[in-house]
Amino acid sequence: MRLALTAGGTGGHILPALAVHDALVARGIASEVRFFGPEDRGERARVEAKGIAFEAVSAAAVRGKGPLSLAKAMFRLATGTVAAARRLRAFGPDAVFSTGGYASFPASVAARILRRPLVVYLPDVSPGWAVRAETRLATRMATTAEAALAFLPAKKTVITGYPVRSEFFATTRDEARATLGIAATDRVLMVAGASQGAKAINAAIFAALPALLPLTVVVHITGPAEAPDAERLRAALDPTLAARYHTAAFRDDLPIVMVAADLAVMRAGASVLGELPAAKLPSILIPGTFAGGHQRDNARFLADGGAAVVLEERDIAALPEMIESLLGDAPRLAAMRDAAAKLARPGAAGAIVDLLLEVAKR
Repeated sequence: MRLALTAGGTGGHILPALAVHDALVARGIASEVRFFGPEDRGERARVEAKGIAFEAVSAAAVRGKGPLSLAKAMFRLATGTVAAARRLRAFGPDAVFSTGGYASFPASVAARILRRPLVVYLPDVSPGWAVRAETRLATRMATTAEAALAFLPAKKTVITGYPVRSEFFATTRDEARATLGIAATDRVLMVAGASQGAKAINAAIFAALPALLPLTVVVHITGPAEAPDAERLRAALDPTLAARYHTAAFRDDLPIVMVAADLAVMRAGASVLGELPAAKLPSILIPGTFAGGHQRDNARFLADGGAAVVLEERDIAALPEMIESLLGDAPRLAAMRDAAAKLARPGAAGAIVDLLLEVAKR
């Protein structure tokens, strides 16, 4: 099967595309896969690390643009669509799989122009403009949560859950802690903003480290911009506390970290909808207000399911107290862990593969 992948530049869009690719490979039916997207969002490195060929296609965001910037963005989308059509025609995919974001739009339009089957996946609870537009182009659609059906054409949409990496289901909590060198009896807090970090969350954790580290091991994924600040803070700590502060700009072993943790502090990008349930990890979610505020819907979905609590960024001064309260309340954490586990959909990637095979046979 020849498959074309296209996705936005954030991990919440790219990771499910790669998880579906892995599920295809596991079934032995992915003869050739290519990824179509822009060069300037960091996709190429992630995609090529998986052995997937990368086809550069220009794209641009249109939300919140002034007239001149909007005209430039529309031009980039148009030229990207022409390039995508030319490269898709040469590749001849049996199906095209889009996970949304503006970077996916040119290849999705090109798929429709070339009459190639298109499966569009909505990772968030509520769609951005790209997925809203792609609903009209799609042959079939998939989505993470039932709440998303309010925005999607019900007759061609399947609720699959969010596809996550198989590593989330391949290790136990005790095994994950042993791998990380963390004692089974330690409490573990994982902090991660987004692929580029989250300045407000980082600042709150930096300020709270002296109070937090006696209570919990902190695994802090800062993003690249503030990784040097975290290292300087760690170096200034008492050695006993410094040993309990694990900091990095990015971690490839994120599934292991999440499975090992007792509590997470995160933004509420699309990936939390799949990864937190897969890791059975309770969370404090601090939704970003950018990109249309869709993170608030994601956070509310997990909170309504009992797996998370939501903290608005304007109230972030309360974060240390909230962390201490939750880590000190074992029954509540256990209930949140059980609630997260009930939201997990281990078969999500396979369900999307089934959709791709269905449309490819048409």
